[in-house]
Amino acid sequence: MERPSLILLAAAALAFSAPAFAQRAHPTPGGPPSSAGGPPAGAGRGAGSDSGMTGSHTSDVSHSLPSDVLSHNTAIAGKVQTLTGQDAQTACSGFKNIGQCVAAAHVAKNLDIPGGFDALKVKITGSGAVSLGKAVQELAPNADGKAEAKKANKQAADDLRETNS
Repeated sequence: MERPSLILLAAAALAFSAPAFAQRAHPTPGGPPSSAGGPPAGAGRGAGSDSGMTGSHTSDVSHSLPSDVLSHNTAIAGKVQTLTGQDAQTACSGFKNIGQCVAAAHVAKNLDIPGGFDALKVKITGSGAVSLGKAVQELAPNADGKAEAKKANKQAADDLRETNS
């Protein structure tokens, strides 16, 4: 009779440990190891109060919400204002992330888009939103939309890297 109770005990231990294991944060493949005080597993980039911009750890903020980054990073806010001629919070409102906003600002400036940054912003963030490359093709048909979007995304990444260090 001892053997069946030992099997039941092992089965119960296994059943109760699985939910506890599932609740712990697990590192993603290729990602940093989990830490007890870090953001919860599955949190998006830029999660936490510092948006990854303090201390010696620098993260990819290009996927962070514009309002989060601009409130902490006055250098990138100044860059956006210089490129667009608008307050950075206003210019970047409606964009999915800061990288998208900065790239659009570069494209508008690089190509002197008819209607300027505002016309490009409407195409990217408005009803029936399109990609940056598609928006360039629609607003500046003589430009290579894909190449210009790639160039602007690199400029944006460089700006964010420079202002985040």
